[in-house]
Amino acid sequence: MTNPLSLLADRWHPSPQLVRRAALAALVMSVVIVVTGGAVRLTDSGLGCTTWPRCTADSVTPTPEMGVHGVIEFTNRMLTYVLSAAIGWFILAARCAKPWRHSLTKLGWAQFWLVVSNAVLGGITVLTDLNPYVVALHMVAAMGLVWAAVLSWERSGEGDGAPRPLAAPGIQRFARVLVASIGALVLVGTLVTGAGHHPGSSGTWRIPVDYDRLVQAHADLVFLSVGLTLAALLVFAAVKVPPAARARVRELFALLLLQGVLGFVQYFTDAPELMVGLHMLGAALVWGAALRVPLALRTRAGVPSQADAPSAELVA
Repeated sequence: MTNPLSLLADRWHPSPQLVRRAALAALVMSVVIVVTGGAVRLTDSGLGCTTWPRCTADSVTPTPEMGVHGVIEFTNRMLTYVLSAAIGWFILAARCAKPWRHSLTKLGWAQFWLVVSNAVLGGITVLTDLNPYVVALHMVAAMGLVWAAVLSWERSGEGDGAPRPLAAPGIQRFARVLVASIGALVLVGTLVTGAGHHPGSSGTWRIPVDYDRLVQAHADLVFLSVGLTLAALLVFAAVKVPPAARARVRELFALLLLQGVLGFVQYFTDAPELMVGLHMLGAALVWGAALRVPLALRTRAGVPSQADAPSAELVA
């Protein structure tokens, strides 16, 4: 069946390198949207636009009376379109590459629908006056987008053959346990945010759980994640897993240590806005780094070599 995408695919043949750059752009924007979403909350701009999908009942854009909070909230909404454009570029590049890699276009569309669903969740947070549980779900969905973007970026550098393990099954299971611990760490972090400082707007209610206990649970998961990562460093070196996997565990360990320092400083300085913003950036980076570890423990055949890859071109 002929459609605009198939017509474009007949004329434009992007190289595998261009497809990978498009996947990286989508990944970078998925992290950026986490940080800018945090900036909305940290500047008390969560209700800068008073409704959704409009900014006010009568205007799509913020009015001068809404001040800087309206501008911040509306800017974050507009960045969703930049994110969508980056994902759209990846979808187009993956669709038009020769041969067409269906797996990559599916991952691209998965990112697109995650953005749509998270935009709706963002609207619900406004319509529910920043309900902390909805805000937490909004953050979890954003991390789901980071997951899909990381997978897309990694898969764009691989072939479409069946995955071939590069480590024993026990090592692969251990890597998945490590990812699960980081996921739990991020999840509890969203609850800490919902019970603690910076609700996003003055007067917004908080999760009715003791803040210090949630912080302690979060810290316990930090110690667990750091311990598992340290164990992975030792185990991976002992059993001689691929160098890429060892390098990724080292990156994860460094990010976790930095994130832990940020978290403790944040707690003992009463959560200043800049520290919280950096901590949110760190959460996205740690999550992405953890996801890459098990992906380095298998390989897929079929990726074109650098020398054989065609340049992106228009076919006359």
